[in-house]
Amino acid sequence: MMKEFWNARYGSGEYVYGTDPNVFFSKEIQKLKPGKALFPAEGEGRNAVFGANCGWEVMAFDQSEEGKKKALQLAHQKGVKIEYAVTSLEDFEAAEESFDALVLIFAHFPAGVRKEFHRKLAAMLKPGGVLILEGFSKRHLEFNAINPQAGGPKDPGMLFSEEELRDDFSGFRFQSLEEKFVNLHEGEFHSGESAVVRLVAEKQ
Repeated sequence: MMKEFWNARYGSGEYVYGTDPNVFFSKEIQKLKPGKALFPAEGEGRNAVFGANCGWEVMAFDQSEEGKKKALQLAHQKGVKIEYAVTSLEDFEAAEESFDALVLIFAHFPAGVRKEFHRKLAAMLKPGGVLILEGFSKRHLEFNAINPQAGGPKDPGMLFSEEELRDDFSGFRFQSLEEKFVNLHEGEFHSGESAVVRLVAEKQ
């Protein structure tokens, strides 16, 4: 069902979250020495393409074929190459300790599998590798209720808390972890006042 939802959303001619990278991610990735980066739930590719532009070897995946088409189109426009698989997180496979960065930007999973998925992805990161995460916090429901264009899941179980993230990524040294209220300008569906959690952590 979610595959059909995302194919429908990404099937329009417009980039529904824009073509510019997430602001927090773009600042943090430029602080790191380029290596190999993994972008799960990457949608239309704006962050993966930016990473490739910064010199990273990029592996992205999403369950949406329409998202992949848009991502490869954007990569072509920007003159970079990215590797992009159409698959679910359940089915995605990569060698353990094979990536230098893990980028999770608004990658929200059902509460019952979130911790399992986060730990599966964390296992693919090398020791010393860096996790960059931004997602909606549980308080975002207040903003979403007032302004549907703020986007994000309406299920509170899919939204993040600092405590849950510390537990999910317990094998990491946290460089920063904070909830912030921001004004998002990321296309049609991330627009307006929002509550987010931002995290940077290094795998031990």
